[in-house]
Amino acid sequence: MQNIPSEYAIFCYDEGMQIKSAIFVKGIAKEDDILENGIPQIAFIGRSNVGKSSIINSLTNQKDLAITSSFPGRTQQVNLFLINKAFYLVDLPGYGFAKASKEGRDRIQQLINWYLFTSEYEQKIVVLIIDANVGLTDNDLEMLRSLEEYNKNILIVANKVDKIKNSEYQKKLKQIQDLVGQHKIIAYSSKNKIGINALFAEVSQK
Repeated sequence: MQNIPSEYAIFCYDEGMQIKSAIFVKGIAKEDDILENGIPQIAFIGRSNVGKSSIINSLTNQKDLAITSSFPGRTQQVNLFLINKAFYLVDLPGYGFAKASKEGRDRIQQLINWYLFTSEYEQKIVVLIIDANVGLTDNDLEMLRSLEEYNKNILIVANKVDKIKNSEYQKKLKQIQDLVGQHKIIAYSSKNKIGINALFAEVSQK
């Protein structure tokens, strides 16, 4: 396991930090009354195949809550998961899937833009997931700047830290921090169970 500094991750497991219930509610692609019921919304966004579904599954300790796939672009709608009967995890489609048709890419981007930027729905937090080993891509930076422009409460999850060589770890995390500025970063690995408590603490805070 990497020697991860405390500002990037929390390792210990606190029994008080538990997801006791996590259920898939529905997938939507347009206005829906369910998003107007006052339950806080925590949106997860990232490029295709960055590991959003794996993060949701590891965070909720449910293997198949969110369907994972090695095929990028599988998520085609806004999927809602009700956590502890207290808040929604909102799994958005991944952006930047180059192999999709232009029509398909446009449709996905329109769906993302609608939910995050043009609808009346408010997100308590928008969790921007990036690949820690790859770093921020141009698409990631574009999404980050759009979230900032709309004054979203942004949390950065640097996923797949298990793929970073120990000798490069500090350098890569610093490069990410330099690009995202003051936004908080949580180093994460579904495989090695790194950052789960840190992420849960952020998304479940009152």
